[in-house]
Amino acid sequence: MTETRPSDGIVGPGSWSLHRRAIQALVGGVNSPSRGLEAVGGGAPPYIARADGAYLFDVDGRAYVDYVQAFGALILGHARPDLREAVVRALERGVLFGACHEMEVRLAERLQVVMGAMCERVRFTASGTEAVMTAVRLARAATGRRLLVKFAGSYHGHFDAVLVGAGSGASTLGLDESAGIPDGVKADVATLPYNDAETAERFLRERGDEVACVLVEPIVGNFGLVEPEPGFLQRLARAARRAGALVIFDEVITAFRFGPGPVYPQLGVEPDLITFGKILGGGLPIGGYGGRRAIMEQVAPVGPVYQDGTWAGHPLSMASALATLEILTAETDLYPRLGRLGQALAQGVRDLAARHGVPVVVHQRGGAVCAFFTREPEVRDFGGVQRSDARAFATFFRSMLARGILLPPSPYEVWYVSAAHGEEEIDKTLQAIDRAMADVARAA
Repeated sequence: MTETRPSDGIVGPGSWSLHRRAIQALVGGVNSPSRGLEAVGGGAPPYIARADGAYLFDVDGRAYVDYVQAFGALILGHARPDLREAVVRALERGVLFGACHEMEVRLAERLQVVMGAMCERVRFTASGTEAVMTAVRLARAATGRRLLVKFAGSYHGHFDAVLVGAGSGASTLGLDESAGIPDGVKADVATLPYNDAETAERFLRERGDEVACVLVEPIVGNFGLVEPEPGFLQRLARAARRAGALVIFDEVITAFRFGPGPVYPQLGVEPDLITFGKILGGGLPIGGYGGRRAIMEQVAPVGPVYQDGTWAGHPLSMASALATLEILTAETDLYPRLGRLGQALAQGVRDLAARHGVPVVVHQRGGAVCAFFTREPEVRDFGGVQRSDARAFATFFRSMLARGILLPPSPYEVWYVSAAHGEEEIDKTLQAIDRAMADVARAA
């Protein structure tokens, strides 16, 4: 990254000043590649000074309606007072104990209830990456097999095995897989197309005796928002179990996104292991995994599968998670309201794109929305997203940013409506979309 001067005025001088400093001190100017603007024309991103409700405010005082919501980690919006107070109360008792404490027990007990009958034991980690990494290791130990089956374009963190054919930020940067992954690791990973039950069933018939686990996002959130076609997950789970493999649902994004628990009961299929994170932490780092007691008790100190972590069960994260769960279960209209706002936003995108003659496919579930700039009638897998018009999205993104609407800077990410958004924010967003679609049409 070498660009150090403003090119189109979409961010202010304060952000540009910090950007110039960042690229001299941080690799690529960022601590997470997903935050950069390389996929949407480059330049400086807005540097955020504070957040409140549905809004972010940058160092130049510009306000943005925020649909990134920390890449899906937030559902209640920014700086919610009751959630903030719960964290402050925990902070007053100490930052980090390095010892067992009551809040981690209370949260584990709550999760045994809300995560479903299959979640008899849980273990906390500091991130979703750690949770998935350990769940895969546990499945390999439980089955005595080595092969991991995953799906093209799905992102499960940044440990070696799951960066083979990864999505999300890796796809944004055009990386099919990360450099530095040994050939031996690649040999232990099979990547299949999402929503193709026949291919998965055939693979599991032919090589099932090698497969330790099938790792899948039950609803994809890392190459846009793509739902499973009817019967896909059920056929996948049956084929895996016939082969003696475990089914791992990566619900780091989907747990608590579409209801006050995991999404798998809504889809009519149960995994053997589940991973979670993001929303549960209420904005603080968290991850975890759970499953039946017989599988989970192969983890140390009960069993031989080792997993440790200084920040696992962090007191502040546990306090934030307990408060988040309380809010999500107490506010009975929260999820229906997110659904109404998400539907209004999605239909608005469709209508305004049609007004300007811009081809789009819009997916929406609850408060999660994704627009693909494509002439294809549907997007059902990673290939469909790859064939969408990245240049059109870049034009759209920059136009929206200039008008105070912050979207993820990638056609592979989902837009999230939070509980802090309201009709005023949706109306403002649709006004910006109207002008942005006009910009896309002119640039075509």
